[in-house]
Amino acid sequence: MDDTVTEATQAFVAHRNLLFTVAYEMLGSAADAEDVLQETWLRWADIDLGEVRDPRAYLVRITTRQSLNRLRTTSRRRESYVGPWLPEPLLTAPDVAEDVELSETLSMALMLVLETLSPTERAVFVLREAFGVGYDEIAEAVGKSPAAVRQIAHRARRHVDARRPRQAVSVARTRAVLESFRRAHSTGDLQGLLDVLAPDVVLLSDGGGLKQAALRPVVGAGKVARFIVLGSRRTDAVLTSELATANGGPAMILRLDGVLDGVMAIRVEESGITGLYYVRNPEKLTRLDAGSAPRALTLR
Repeated sequence: MDDTVTEATQAFVAHRNLLFTVAYEMLGSAADAEDVLQETWLRWADIDLGEVRDPRAYLVRITTRQSLNRLRTTSRRRESYVGPWLPEPLLTAPDVAEDVELSETLSMALMLVLETLSPTERAVFVLREAFGVGYDEIAEAVGKSPAAVRQIAHRARRHVDARRPRQAVSVARTRAVLESFRRAHSTGDLQGLLDVLAPDVVLLSDGGGLKQAALRPVVGAGKVARFIVLGSRRTDAVLTSELATANGGPAMILRLDGVLDGVMAIRVEESGITGLYYVRNPEKLTRLDAGSAPRALTLR
């Protein structure tokens, strides 16, 4: 392997987690993000490194452009998606939650808000808010002027702030709520669920037409609690659950008779659990087999 290939490989590997997360936040799919990284590598390997002043910026530019191309394609697929669409759950190391900006933009709740942005707005918001990329660098990535990027960033931030989930509570409060919810969920304890669900809680379940799931959001503590209890009674399989960290926040991994059934991301606020995001679509769970380890994201 010659020195140029070695240098290119080392630069790509050094920034791989960053590039993956940029693509994932734009696409909501780890599988699509991996495909984008493959495309990024093929283009990066053909670059004359002597012409590259900043490898990180150049790689981010390639990844962003490839993600924009793919996002415009996948948005058409989602128009015919069966039931609510949720991002592919991404298991993350617990320390990701310590990076407040990153963990928030990775969260299921905020990624659903990002779905309401145009592809370019989403790219600008992700690069600016999650990774602090400069306006000039973003302009290169999305093919706009720095002045236009500033306007897009302002518009996207205003749009997201109007729909942004409220701030989560302390770690101790979150842990107590999660443990109570897990026990009530595992035993089908209706009152136990009502005790930890906020009055305005929303449950979204994504089966993609391949597994049973609610075709519309379930809203309100009573309806959500009954939905969970009735769901557990529809099967004779043994339900087990374990707490995990997914998308930078609390989650549960659920199994039926030891077989992975889904991942439920959980939003906890002062009033209790305000959001449940249950991904059952098996096409979004292929990376999360029993032996898979959480991805450790170290980006800054």
